[in-house]
Amino acid sequence: MPKTIQYRLNETQHTEHDLPCQKCAGRTTHKALVTVDVRGSEGDDPHSFEWAIDHQIVQCQGCKSVSFRSAGTGSDDYWQVDEGGYEYAISEKLFPPRIEGRKGLGDDALYLPSTVKLIYEETLTAMSAQAQILSAIGLRALVEAVCKERQAQGADLFKKIDSLVGQRVLTPAGAAILHRIRTLGNAAAHEAKPHNERQLALAMDIVEHMLKDVYILRKKAEFEFSRDA
Repeated sequence: MPKTIQYRLNETQHTEHDLPCQKCAGRTTHKALVTVDVRGSEGDDPHSFEWAIDHQIVQCQGCKSVSFRSAGTGSDDYWQVDEGGYEYAISEKLFPPRIEGRKGLGDDALYLPSTVKLIYEETLTAMSAQAQILSAIGLRALVEAVCKERQAQGADLFKKIDSLVGQRVLTPAGAAILHRIRTLGNAAAHEAKPHNERQLALAMDIVEHMLKDVYILRKKAEFEFSRDA
């Protein structure tokens, strides 16, 4: 079966794409700066299969951040949109992976203790890759890491979360929410139960709010007000 592959430099350079931005937290126009475009075919006419993959270094035209995009399609990946009209499906991947509408803590993550920061970033990566079970486990691990760093007392995570209320790190309402995240993580770890993206996004919102209260805002306040002393 004949097979051909061609590598073409910058064939799709300067093309623009509507992509979620890792910093703007929304969809923005990205321009392809440098591209390696691969074109291939297999088989004999009229039954040959043709495919294309564009590898692109792209730049957001808003914040100017640079990332990577690959987009592939094949001659069999299409559907009919009207009489005589067809549209090809495109499989798109972005790196770093990202979630549309979520900026994360950004540079403020530098205020987190190293272990908490590491788990937070890995959990965010899992969410961006739509790894739902790993995301839920990571959220639970984040809560546990905060409890350990704050020296929360208790034989299990349930009691440690309640201990943070006694330390005035959490309000009772905040502790109740973290118990829901603990349960979510337990179900993922012990039952391999995936949760939907809305649940995970809300859980991450809550955890990020906790991280801001416990670490980020306090350290920023200490720095700002120490300059007036």
